[in-house]
Amino acid sequence: MENKFIPQAIEIVKQAINEDNSKNYQEAFRLYKKALEHFMVGVKYEKNPTSKDVIMKRVEGYMTRAEQLRGMLEKEDAPKAVAAAVDVDKGEKDDDDETDVEKAKLRAAVVTEKPNVKWDDVAGLDAAKEALKEAVILPARFPQLFTGKRRPWKGILLYGPPGTGKSYLAQAVATEADATFFAVSSSSLVSKWQGESEKLVKNLFEMARERKPAIIFIDEIDSLCSSRSEGESDSTRRIKNEFLVQMQGVGNNHDGVLVLGATNVPWELDPAMRRRFEKRIYIPLPEIPARKVMLAIHLGDTPNELSDANFTAIAEKTEGCSGSDISVLVRDALMVPLRKCQQAQFFTPCDDKAHPIRNGPFLTPCEDDPPCAYCHMKLSSCRPTCSDCQAPCRRCGALRMQLYDLPGRGFSDEKLRPPMVSMDDFIRVLEHSTATVASTELSRFVKWTQEFGQDG
Repeated sequence: MENKFIPQAIEIVKQAINEDNSKNYQEAFRLYKKALEHFMVGVKYEKNPTSKDVIMKRVEGYMTRAEQLRGMLEKEDAPKAVAAAVDVDKGEKDDDDETDVEKAKLRAAVVTEKPNVKWDDVAGLDAAKEALKEAVILPARFPQLFTGKRRPWKGILLYGPPGTGKSYLAQAVATEADATFFAVSSSSLVSKWQGESEKLVKNLFEMARERKPAIIFIDEIDSLCSSRSEGESDSTRRIKNEFLVQMQGVGNNHDGVLVLGATNVPWELDPAMRRRFEKRIYIPLPEIPARKVMLAIHLGDTPNELSDANFTAIAEKTEGCSGSDISVLVRDALMVPLRKCQQAQFFTPCDDKAHPIRNGPFLTPCEDDPPCAYCHMKLSSCRPTCSDCQAPCRRCGALRMQLYDLPGRGFSDEKLRPPMVSMDDFIRVLEHSTATVASTELSRFVKWTQEFGQDG
């Protein structure tokens, strides 16, 4: 896909510079902001490391100027401050400039385009959905409900086995909430430079407070905030301390900022960090009704012959499977009709829905070899040009050929129609499918939930 964001950003920043030179600072600031948003989206799709570095260096300069203009506009009653800011030497950077650069790097983690995941796309997990609605949706839409001592949750931890939908649920929050969504990986908050990591953590929370209502989603948070020990490095300890300070909101107004964490190993979290997450919600393996919904969601509008009873039967056979396991299972079942096409020795005429009909305009593979008793049996003495082998069956109309023979037999590739997905396809796949979560792991989650969490 062509990356159009960078060229658009360059054009916008040219306009910003022109307005800046003309001393139209309000318009220049608006254009700088718009250009930076385009740069941040574009850099995500830029695959060339050298180009990425060049873009980020440009962004640092534009970010610095935008911050200067913002300060100027906020102090319009101080002309001297404006005049001094216009003549700032680009070669000299103070602590504020360094902070701006760090924030520019962090802005690459901001999801500017909402994921297209609705609440209904997440099967089950009703308790988790309700808690997230209480923390995110209700305060935004009905602020009058949160008066007196009633306050929305500030920290929610989603924990459970891998593949149960924790990150997917966070995407649904980003879609449904009218809030800035910061999707941050642990690696983006860790730096090799001394003191850099805690600055990144601090700047992340400052950015969230500037753009609230905001949601900070940190996946695999255990890698950043595991239990403290004597053998850990000083830098690791400082990162944890900064997280604890920021989540506590000491000296800052933390209203309007939700920290949403996800982990597969909640027992490894530092106890102080665990306390900061006021709601700790267990995301378990899906039950039969949820698995049934997942099967239908993943199957989508793919042509199939499955009945409601078939969906129930498959859901019952997938006990112990995570949402990710079911996704892989369905994808594998969707490939079975294509394998039939590759392995078929006979193709029969059909309609556009792959229903066999005599003299149909399309072709679909036959699983039986031969399809009927009247089909010509290929003998060892038959030549490649044997007319009996190439002629259609007088009864069922089936043609003896393989998938890649279609053009040579006078059929275009577009005439091929794969069979509909059937219950037999799922039975085949289930024979060699295994769950990725062991029962011994589940007992540990259940015990931790009894001590510290709640069911989702």
